[in-house]
Amino acid sequence: MKCGIVGLPNVGKSTLFNCLSKAKAQSANFPFCTIEPNIGIITVPDGRLNSLAELCKPERVIPTTVEIVDIAGLVKGASKGEGLGNKFLANIRETDAIIHVLRCFDDENVVHVDGQINPVRDKEIIDTELQLRDLETVESRIQKVQKQAQTGGDKQAKVAYEVLLRYKVALEQGKAARTVILNTKDEQTVAAEMFLLTNKPVMYVCNVDENSAIKGNQYTQQIIAAVENENAQVLILAAKTEAEITELDSYEERQMFLQEIGLQESGVARLIKSAYSLLNLKTFLTAGADEVRAWTFVAGSKAPQCAGVIHSDFEKGFIRAEVIKYVDFVALGSESACRDAGKLYVEGKEYLVQDGDIMHFRFNV
Repeated sequence: MKCGIVGLPNVGKSTLFNCLSKAKAQSANFPFCTIEPNIGIITVPDGRLNSLAELCKPERVIPTTVEIVDIAGLVKGASKGEGLGNKFLANIRETDAIIHVLRCFDDENVVHVDGQINPVRDKEIIDTELQLRDLETVESRIQKVQKQAQTGGDKQAKVAYEVLLRYKVALEQGKAARTVILNTKDEQTVAAEMFLLTNKPVMYVCNVDENSAIKGNQYTQQIIAAVENENAQVLILAAKTEAEITELDSYEERQMFLQEIGLQESGVARLIKSAYSLLNLKTFLTAGADEVRAWTFVAGSKAPQCAGVIHSDFEKGFIRAEVIKYVDFVALGSESACRDAGKLYVEGKEYLVQDGDIMHFRFNV
């Protein structure tokens, strides 16, 4: 699963990505790697791993990860191919969610591409380009399915046509596709197959100065008001300050720095967690003497699908899942203690896995 970082030039996008590229600093000694200069696999901070490691004394601790892509800065006219427009839009299409960085700070030493600070306008520039490209896609698909939907007996074509018309109306009104309410599972399936840019979940990251890192400022208030009907997340952080934090050598120094400016957790750590949530992802855990590990699953998954995250054979030959709640494991101290206390639950194929479940799968292939 992949998040793309987008934004106009000089909004702090690259600074933020560079902070994320050093995200191991926020996760103690957890591993980190970079695939390319603009792609990073970032560990997701999870204090539960540390607690389990203290109890199990494993040989290794492996966190879960999310992929972050730094996408080239966009300019007005991208939908018509201006600047790196076509490449920019193609890169967004390949992501599962969008992190949209907005400049919400004043600094006369950092030139704004449009001359003055106006994050709502900046947001609308990128929104408009994405909406224009989506409108082209929608109109093209309407032409393909209209006749089939109106004269044929193809139920799926009819559903697609009706959804496309609603998308067209929303996009022409300057709204994102994700604001369109889908009433049935068939509509949701059709919509997912369209891969519209403005249908992707989005998080607006307000890049502020250090003094505004806790409560925000007038710019962040404007953004919060502008997106209240968008079904989108808003996160406030100071990228320049985050860059200073990542340069500190030790975990203790970083925590001291955060306390001095009044933060309990770094903005980068909050962003990674929010990106994970934005992708509708949850974590189940495995714990033993060999390994304590976090595994990613899509919220709403059942036990066999989660077993398949570890290995396809686990899903094919799924028999049952043995589940311990994280709070019970930490309170009692071990799997055997949980078993003795009746806190180990045996679940079947219909069990909906919960975030933080400690799982052991039984299977036979």
